[in-house]
Amino acid sequence: MSGHSKWATTKHKKAAIDAKRGKLFAKLIKNIEVAARSGGGDPAGNPTLYDAIQKAKKTSVPNDNIDRAVKRGSGAEAGGSDWQTITYEGYAPGGVAVLIECLTDNRNRAAAEVRTALNKNGGQLADPGSVAYVFDRKGVVQVPKGSLTEDQLLEVVLDAGAEEVNDLGETFEIVSDASDFVAIRTAVQQAGIDYDSAEASWVPNLQVPLDAEGAKKMFRVLEALEDSDDVQNVYANGDVPDDVLAELDEE
Repeated sequence: MSGHSKWATTKHKKAAIDAKRGKLFAKLIKNIEVAARSGGGDPAGNPTLYDAIQKAKKTSVPNDNIDRAVKRGSGAEAGGSDWQTITYEGYAPGGVAVLIECLTDNRNRAAAEVRTALNKNGGQLADPGSVAYVFDRKGVVQVPKGSLTEDQLLEVVLDAGAEEVNDLGETFEIVSDASDFVAIRTAVQQAGIDYDSAEASWVPNLQVPLDAEGAKKMFRVLEALEDSDDVQNVYANGDVPDDVLAELDEE
């Protein structure tokens, strides 16, 4: 399993903490607004919007909030912001590469918050292009296990373009080319299988193995970055072994 996968799983668990729920809701709503603006307000004809809405619903964002975000984004209702997408590159301690996707209406504020989160936690901002090569753009579909086996899932998704299926403990992660995740999500739905999320993501092609101390430092940086309202997604190439992850969970 990749560091990306484990961090996504850890982050998913942390998302259940009420103190962070408001921030998470705001980020999911922002995704919906941007998707509606770029591809129209009809989820049936806009796969990005469809998946943004599904992800929000899975996280218990109220339907009224979702509907208003779609209307703001599509122009059916006033009040939409001029969101800009910016990607920053940096390092966490130990040479861990970090890719930071922001969605902001204030570029200067976003840059300052990213730089501060990195610097205060032993990381640093990097020049454009110095980290991006460590990541590949992939489609990632998360499926809860339930009674599903890996072989059963492979039968469903291989013909749709799946490159690999990773066992993350409570869920399976289906990785594909970025252009194939909608086809995989559709195949999963048609097979009557539930899914947690489906989206394009950055997956590391080169990983840095971490011990408990290194993992703590990486998570500290990632959590500080995710605490910024302007930061939408954070990806890192730190690889945390299962035993180290279990050790950290006990602390």
